[in-house]
Amino acid sequence: MSEQETTVFEKLQKSAIIAVLILDRVEDGVPLAEALLAGGVDAMELTLRTPAAIGALKEITARVPGMLAGIGTILTTDQVKEVVDAGAAFGVAPGMNPRIVEAALAAGLPFAPGICTPSDIERALEFERKFLKFFPAEPSGGLKYLESIAAPYAHLGVKYIPLGGVNPSNCQTWLSHPLVGGIGGSWLAPKPLIAAGNWKAIQDAAEQAIAIRDGIFRSGKA
Repeated sequence: MSEQETTVFEKLQKSAIIAVLILDRVEDGVPLAEALLAGGVDAMELTLRTPAAIGALKEITARVPGMLAGIGTILTTDQVKEVVDAGAAFGVAPGMNPRIVEAALAAGLPFAPGICTPSDIERALEFERKFLKFFPAEPSGGLKYLESIAAPYAHLGVKYIPLGGVNPSNCQTWLSHPLVGGIGGSWLAPKPLIAAGNWKAIQDAAEQAIAIRDGIFRSGKA
């Protein structure tokens, strides 16, 4: 793992909460990032599910320097180049596609592929990936399932970011577990709040998540 990757993944683990976002309008990117940052969330993943993600990323990296902004749902090698050119701090994928990982490594993009099975983990380890997205987390069996599939690799120091069904009612349980290096929070800024420009509600959700995180950190459970 490169020094750049190590630095980025250490920052993500320190942040622990990564806002996962779907944007329909480029102009929503900056006020959204500012609202999250005001609430204490300083890491975000813009998903490539809409055309606005790349433009929003460029705006955020230029105007909100305190935000660690990456791109998710990277599905093609062309997208790897696109997100690197746009200045993404990191990349994430829903699955473990060797071609995408190879392209990300060649481009110098800190990259976390998605896993859901032991075979996925082993393929990721072949590329020295030890910071992995666990997706879909709750539908796959939740924390109990992750404990089972991760057990054979625990001595290697692999950390997981669960996404999919993670919410305010279970995020404390996820964050408290030593396997978890952070959580993906799509509930922090749902599309209706973004569409309405309700930045205060998004800031409030961020503050509540950070309060849970800080309580765990103070207790020494994470």
